[in-house]
Amino acid sequence: MIVDERMAAFIDSLDRGNASFLDEIEKRALEEQIPIVRRSMQSLLKFLLAAWRPGRILEVGTAIGFSALLMSEYGPPGCHVTTIEKYEKRIPAALENFRRAGREDRITLLAGDAADILRELTGSYDMIFMDAAKGQYIHFLPEALRLLAPGGLLVSDNVLQDGDIIQSRFAVTRRNRTIHARMREYLYELKHNALLETVVLPVGDGAALSVKRRQDSDSLDGR
Repeated sequence: MIVDERMAAFIDSLDRGNASFLDEIEKRALEEQIPIVRRSMQSLLKFLLAAWRPGRILEVGTAIGFSALLMSEYGPPGCHVTTIEKYEKRIPAALENFRRAGREDRITLLAGDAADILRELTGSYDMIFMDAAKGQYIHFLPEALRLLAPGGLLVSDNVLQDGDIIQSRFAVTRRNRTIHARMREYLYELKHNALLETVVLPVGDGAALSVKRRQDSDSLDGR
């Protein structure tokens, strides 16, 4: 845990919960040990959706569709979520969840490798949610920045790796050293890229919120 477990449990207990269909999907995911966004990250996403009111949302990493449905449910009326998933076994479950929730017209699932799909996408997105393979974030970033609208928000989940990010690479298990190094590189880039203003928060497994700067003639105060 990044935050004291008792404190995290107390904060989570204050949440008023989600729509019933989301609770059902979350329950099934936990039973089947399918990773979905943690309760604290759910709360953060709902807050950001209410504050930012993004019309076009891009998600990298669908899994069974829980977070795409959460963003569709708590985003502004008329918002559209485009979500990318590579793992073939999860795609049918996600599509079925979208169908059962009646959100097929508000969520588009693109099946395939995100590195390839991101290069093919055009237009811009008001919000991008990065929640895929952690070692690939740094490789996805250039295309994510190209697709993110000026003044848009990039949300990156699981960036603190249960606290392992602060450890020396030699204190991390050998199999995780590449991911550890790439995530450190990713966080450094988020904090030092001239296009971005980034804050890293100890929420869930760590969240980075990055705003793409507008042109000098524009102002972020206009949101």
